[in-house]
Amino acid sequence: MQRADSKQHKLIYGLDIGTRSIVGTVGYMEKDHFVVVAQKVREHETRAMLDGQIHDIGAVGEMIRDVTDELEKELDITLSQVCIAAAGRVLQTVTTSVEIDLEGEKLITKEDIFALDSYGIEKAYEEFQKENELDMKFYCVGYTVMRYYMNHYPMSNLENHKAKIIAADLIATFLPDDVVDGLYKAVELAGLEVANLTLEPIAAMAVAIPQMYRMLNIALIDVGAGTSDISITKDGSIVAYGMLPVAGDCLTEDIARHCLVDFTTAEMIKRGIEHSDTVEYKDIMGLPQTISKEEVLSVCSDNLTEMAEQAADKIMELNGGKPVSAVFVVGGGGKIEGYTQLVADRLGIARERCALRGEEVMQKIDFLPGDIKKDSMLVTPVGICLNYYEQSNNFVFVTLNGERVKLYDNNKLAVVDAAIQAEIPNDALFPKRGESLTFTFNGKQKVIRGERGESAVILLNGEPADIHTPIRGNDRIEIKESTAGVPAVMELGKLTEYNQEIHITVNGQNITLPKFASANGELQSAFYQIREGDEIELLNYYTVQQVTEVMDVLLDPAMQILINHEPADMDSKVYDNFTLEWKLAEEKTAETKEPEQEAEAGTAVEAAAKTEASSEPVKPAEEVQADAEAGEQEQPDRADVQESRKTSRPGGSMLEKARQSAQQIADAPITEEIEEELKQMRANAAAERIAAFATAYNSGQGMPQPVQTPQHEQLKPVQPPVQQIAQAQQELVSQVEQTPPAQQKPVQAQPPEQQTVQVQPSADAITAVTVTVNGEKLTLTGKKDYIYVDVFDHIDFDLSKPKGKTVETLINGRKAQYVEPLKTGDVLDIFWKD
Repeated sequence: MQRADSKQHKLIYGLDIGTRSIVGTVGYMEKDHFVVVAQKVREHETRAMLDGQIHDIGAVGEMIRDVTDELEKELDITLSQVCIAAAGRVLQTVTTSVEIDLEGEKLITKEDIFALDSYGIEKAYEEFQKENELDMKFYCVGYTVMRYYMNHYPMSNLENHKAKIIAADLIATFLPDDVVDGLYKAVELAGLEVANLTLEPIAAMAVAIPQMYRMLNIALIDVGAGTSDISITKDGSIVAYGMLPVAGDCLTEDIARHCLVDFTTAEMIKRGIEHSDTVEYKDIMGLPQTISKEEVLSVCSDNLTEMAEQAADKIMELNGGKPVSAVFVVGGGGKIEGYTQLVADRLGIARERCALRGEEVMQKIDFLPGDIKKDSMLVTPVGICLNYYEQSNNFVFVTLNGERVKLYDNNKLAVVDAAIQAEIPNDALFPKRGESLTFTFNGKQKVIRGERGESAVILLNGEPADIHTPIRGNDRIEIKESTAGVPAVMELGKLTEYNQEIHITVNGQNITLPKFASANGELQSAFYQIREGDEIELLNYYTVQQVTEVMDVLLDPAMQILINHEPADMDSKVYDNFTLEWKLAEEKTAETKEPEQEAEAGTAVEAAAKTEASSEPVKPAEEVQADAEAGEQEQPDRADVQESRKTSRPGGSMLEKARQSAQQIADAPITEEIEEELKQMRANAAAERIAAFATAYNSGQGMPQPVQTPQHEQLKPVQPPVQQIAQAQQELVSQVEQTPPAQQKPVQAQPPEQQTVQVQPSADAITAVTVTVNGEKLTLTGKKDYIYVDVFDHIDFDLSKPKGKTVETLINGRKAQYVEPLKTGDVLDIFWKD
C-alpha cells in the first residue's frame, strides 16, 4: 500500500463494490482508531450488478477507475492496491477444528498463529470439496476464528504464551468462482491489484459489533441493495454467517412498477421518504407526480415483510433454532421504516432490541473530511479497510504454461499449489516409474518395479525452480511434465531365489545339482527373460529320470532303484539330501543276465583264441589256394559252411572252447566286490557329466542332451571287468567265424609252454600302478588293474563344482578316455579348460 507523504502513514484503500453504488475509502490506523482521510461514492448508472454479483464487468471496472481517480486527485497520491469484499446468493460456510503439536513447549509467535489459521482454512476447504454437490468451483473468501486453545484450554489470544499444543475452531466462507473472478477482473481493468479479500458480513462485523460485545448472542444484518448479509456472535466470537438474495432492490422495484418510473427514480423516491412525508417525481410520460410516505410504505409492505421474515428465520437457523438477544441492522436497505420492528416481531424479541446502528458503533472511526456524516451505510466500507489489519489474505494470479491460474494467497504459496490448482496430476510432477512386471513365483505374486524416469522440469520467471519454490502474484511458471522410466526387466537367473542347489548322494557319491526353474510349465535357462503374467516355479527336486540324464547314464530295466533305501522308479522325486541308488536285482536269474553278458565281453581272452588257433599245423600256400578255388566252385549253404568250419577249419575246436570259456565268464556270479567297482566307476564318470551339465545350464545353453556316440545312440551302463572280458571273447569268436578260411593267416606253432591261456584271473591277484598326475607321483593299489577314472578317487579335483567349461584329460600328452587302462609310468594331466 502507498504511504501519505505528509504523515508517512501507511494508507489503506478499501472498495465496497455494492449492487447500487461503489464506495471508496482511504485511511490509516493510528493506535486503536481508524482515520478516514478521503471517501468517494459513485452510483451505477446502469444495473451493472444484481444480487451482489457483477454482471457488466467493463462498466464496473470503469466506475472503480473513476472513484480511484477522484481519490488520487484529492490526496495527490497513486493508489495501486485495494481491499475488497465479496457477497453473493450462494454463500457456503464450513466450521472446522485444527490442532498443531509444537513438539515441545515453545513461545507462540504470530507466525505460529498464522500457520494455525492457514491450516484451518486448508482443512475447511478440503471438507467443503468433499461435500460440494454443486457443479461449480468455490473459493474461500474469508474466515473467522471462533476460539483458540492452548494445551486444550480456551484462550482468546495465543501470542507470547508458551504451549506444547495449539488449536483453533474456525468458520470459513466460500463463494462461487464466477463471483470472485468478476470482482478481480473489474479491479484489474481499473489498473489495481487486490491486497485483501474478505466477505461483506465479516467486514461489517469488524465495525458494528466490537470484540467487547461478542460475548453476547447478537445478530448483525447488513441490508444492502442486492443481498442481506447475516452474522452471529456468541461466547466471544463469530459463530455463523449467512446470506439472503433479497434486500433493498426488491423494494425499489415495487416502487418503480407502482409509480411507472425507471429504477433510478424509484431509488430516489425510496430514499426521499426517509426525510420527508412526500416526494415529487416525473413518470416515464414526463408527467409530474407526488407520492406520500404512507403510500410508498404500503406499496412495499408485502416485500418488506417477506424480507424481514426471511432475515429473522435465517437468524434462527444460524443460532441453533433459538432467537438471539439483540439484532443490529446496518446498510442502506435496512433504513426503510418498519423493517427492524418486523424482524423483532418475527424473532419474538422486544422491538427496542432490534435497531439500526450507525454513528453509535463508529466511535473509533475518525473522518478528516468534514462533510462526511457517520451513517449505517458507511459501516461496511470502513470495515473492509479494518479487515486488512485483522486478516491479510487474498487471491493472486499466476501464469502456468500460458494459462491464468487463481490462487488463494496464504502467504506461503509454492509452485506445487499452482500445479494442483491447474489440475496437473502428481505423476506429471514426480518421476514416473516404467511399467511393473508382475508374475507368480512358486504360487505367490511377485512384482518387479520399473525404473524411475526424470522429474518435471520447472522454470519460474525463466529461472530453474522446483515444486517447493515460493511464488507471488503475476509469476510465470513453466512445467515440462516428468517422464516415465524403463519398464521392469528381469532375467530368471537374477532372482535371489534362483541360485540354489540340491545336494544328493548317488551310489555313495555326493553330487550337487542346480535347481531347475520353469516358466509356464517349461524348463528355462538362467537367461530366460520373464514376461508379464508368467508362472515361475523353482523345482526343489529331480526325478530319477532327470538325474540319469544329467549323469548321462542309461539304466538297465532290470536294475533296482532305491531312494532313501526304499524302492522307487524313474518318475520318483529326489529331494535335497536324499540318497539314490541303483543296482542289479539280487533275484536276477541266469536267463535275464545272459542277453546282457553275451553282449558285454572284454578283450582279455583274445590271446586264448589265438593260442588255440596257433596250435594247428600250417598249410603250404599252394594248398591254401587250392582250397579257396574249390570253395568257390561248390558254394554250399551258409549253415553247412558254419558247421563244417567248427570241425574241419583249423582252430575250430579251440574256438568252441573260447566260446564256452566266454559263456562261463558271462555266467559267473557278480560278487559284491565287482558290484562295488561298478558303482564307483559309474559315480566317477557321472561326476564329469554333472560338471559339464552345470556349466552348460548356467551359460544359458539349457538342459544338455545325452552324448551320442558313433556306435550307440545312448551310452551303455559301465560294466564290470569280468563282463568286459566275456564281451571281448564273444566278439573274437564272431570275427573268426565270419572270416573265410582262405583269408585266415597261417599261425606259427608255439612252444607248448606258450599255448596255455588263463581266461579268468584269480580274484586275489592285486597289483599296484604308479603314475604321475599333474606333476605328482600317485600309486594306485587295491585292484588287479586300473582305468583313467580311478585317479579321481585319489586326487583333490571336485568335478561337481565347475571352474571352467570342460575338463581336459591327457595321458602321455594325448587325449585320454575315462575307461582307458593305466600302467606304471603313465603321465596324466587333468585341468579345467574354458
